[in-house]
Amino acid sequence: MHEIPEALREASTTQPTLKPKTGLLMIGGLGMGLMVVMGVWFLVRPSAETAQTNPVSATAVTTPPKPTPEPVLGPAPEPIENLLGHLPYQEAPVSQLKPITNNGQIKLRLGAAEQFLAMQKAARSQGIILVPISGFRTLKQQNYLFFEIKRQRNQNASTRAEVSAPPHYSEHHTGYAVDIGDGRTPATNLSQSFEKTAAFRWLKNNAAKYSFELSFPPNNPQGISYEPWHWRYVGDQESLETFYKAKQLLETSSN
Repeated sequence: MHEIPEALREASTTQPTLKPKTGLLMIGGLGMGLMVVMGVWFLVRPSAETAQTNPVSATAVTTPPKPTPEPVLGPAPEPIENLLGHLPYQEAPVSQLKPITNNGQIKLRLGAAEQFLAMQKAARSQGIILVPISGFRTLKQQNYLFFEIKRQRNQNASTRAEVSAPPHYSEHHTGYAVDIGDGRTPATNLSQSFEKTAAFRWLKNNAAKYSFELSFPPNNPQGISYEPWHWRYVGDQESLETFYKAKQLLETSSN
C-alpha cells in the first residue's frame, strides 16, 4: 500500500471556501416580505368591505333614539258661571214687554208674547186651556220669592234654589220664560203633578211649533227640580243667545 505524501493529504482534505451569492439572498428576502404584506391585506379586507356594504347598521347603532314629543294640551274650558245651579240673566227692558193676560199683569217679550198667545189659541181650539201663571219678573219680585219665602218656610239656600232662583239668576228676568197651568185642573199648578194633565201632554207634543221648550226636565244637569210647568221661548236670535249657556251645560252633560 502506497502512502500518500503528507503534503498531498492535507491538500486533498481541505474544502474550498464558497462566497455567498448576495443577489439571491436579496430576492428571497423581498419575496418573503411581499408574502407577509399580502397575508395582512387579505385579513383586513373582509372587515373593511363589511363596513362599507352595511353603513346603515353602523349608523343605527351609533345614532341615539329620538325623544318622544310631549302631547300638546288645549286650553282648559272656561267655567260656566252659576249660583246654586242657576245661570245669570239680565232683566228685560220694560219697553220690550207685552201683556199676555187681560188684566195686563203677566207679560213676556214681544216675540214670546205673540207666540204664546198663538199657542194658547191653538190649544183652546182642541179643548185645552193653557193658563199663564207667571211671566216676566223684576229683580225685586225675585228677591221676595227667594229670600222671603225661604225664610217663611225655614229653608236653607240650597233647598230653596231647587225650586226658585236667586235674584239675577232667574229665567223670568229675561221676559222669555212663562209658568203654565191647566185651566181645568188648577190644583196641579206649579206642581210636578202638572205633567199628568191634558195641558202638559199638549205642550209636550206642540210647544216646539211655537218655539217653546221645557227649561228644567227631569234630572237636568243644573240640579234644578223637575218643573213641568216652566217653559221658555227660543224663537229668535236674542232669546237663543240668552239661553245659550244653559243649553250648552245641558248638552255637555248629556254627552
